[in-house]
Amino acid sequence: MDAKPSTPEGGDFSLVLGGPLYQLLVRAKLIKPPLNRVGRRMAIIAAVAWVPVAILTLVGGRFAGGVGIPFIRDFEVHVRLLGMLPLLILAELVINARVSTIVEEFVDRRIVTSGQLGRYRDILGSAVRLRNSIPAEVILAVLVFGVGHLIWQKSFSLDASTWYATVSPAGTSYTPAGTWYAYVSVPIVQFILLRWYFRLFIWWQYLWRVSRLDLHLVPTHPDRAGGLEFLAAVVFALAPFLVAHSGLVAGYIANRILYQGAKLPEFKLELAGMALWLNLITLGPLFLFGPRLNRARMGGLRLYGRLANDYVQAFEKKWITGPEPEADGLLGSGDIQSLADLANSFQVVQGMRMMPFGKEAVIRLNVIIFLPILPLLLTMIPAEELLERLVKIVL
Repeated sequence: MDAKPSTPEGGDFSLVLGGPLYQLLVRAKLIKPPLNRVGRRMAIIAAVAWVPVAILTLVGGRFAGGVGIPFIRDFEVHVRLLGMLPLLILAELVINARVSTIVEEFVDRRIVTSGQLGRYRDILGSAVRLRNSIPAEVILAVLVFGVGHLIWQKSFSLDASTWYATVSPAGTSYTPAGTWYAYVSVPIVQFILLRWYFRLFIWWQYLWRVSRLDLHLVPTHPDRAGGLEFLAAVVFALAPFLVAHSGLVAGYIANRILYQGAKLPEFKLELAGMALWLNLITLGPLFLFGPRLNRARMGGLRLYGRLANDYVQAFEKKWITGPEPEADGLLGSGDIQSLADLANSFQVVQGMRMMPFGKEAVIRLNVIIFLPILPLLLTMIPAEELLERLVKIVL
């Protein structure tokens, strides 16, 4: 067995601790390395996006009235700026801690053997260089601050007069608050969101390259995933990111239910698409380990099958077809227990999964995804009836 190797360079790998924006926030005293002052960042960035809009609507008379959809009653904007945006910032803290632990597990568990450490360091080094890429974040910034408001206007804005725009036969004209929202607030959210997708791309690439290494997977590992089930922890790692996504969808649907007369069932395709997408970006990369797990399972079945065959033949010859043993010979013998242990090991290999997660991870993931959607059920079912149904389900 390989001796446990030391943690390679980059063992403290992080998807978060680097890049132009990170360095800028460090210089602005909004980050005290490694990631302290997260509360300050959440408050200041959310305030830049939300407070000017609130002030401009107060001045313009559209904060609490004066228009069909005043600012205070626009659920989508508050979810976006006071919910989604802070969650995406908080996600840095959660994802940094959990993903770094997952990365270290490959070495700590000797899944990456000493002979593969050089290639593993190269993989980590490549991921770090991509994370620190200046051109990548510049392109994202140019994209969202250049055309981000157009994407929002086409996909998310309401086709009615609101606090941010006046709709007339001549077209749509932004209010001062709407101008700040469209050209500052929305692009801030879009940039941070796209930056996270860029980070997830790095994570997916890392997993793909690691899955191509000659990993030491043990088919009899009790997690029934060759020792890789620790990868399922990515569900909890991405929880703030996932809730931010589904919260945005919940705000989008709430506005259309309250102000356009829509019904929740009308959005079943959107909700299904959201769930499918978030399942895919969370668990999809883990399927990259499927071929390795299948190879480990087939090899384990072959090796343990041969071992079992040799053992049962020797057991049969000793205790069944061979010379009659002494009357008390079987008493105190470990042969039967060893036979049972071998059978259990073979069953573990037979039950080995082709992905490093089980149904429990899928259930937890979808509970996290749909938590922000639950309040929308109140638009269909009174709170008392909903509570009664939930109590009956639980009890």
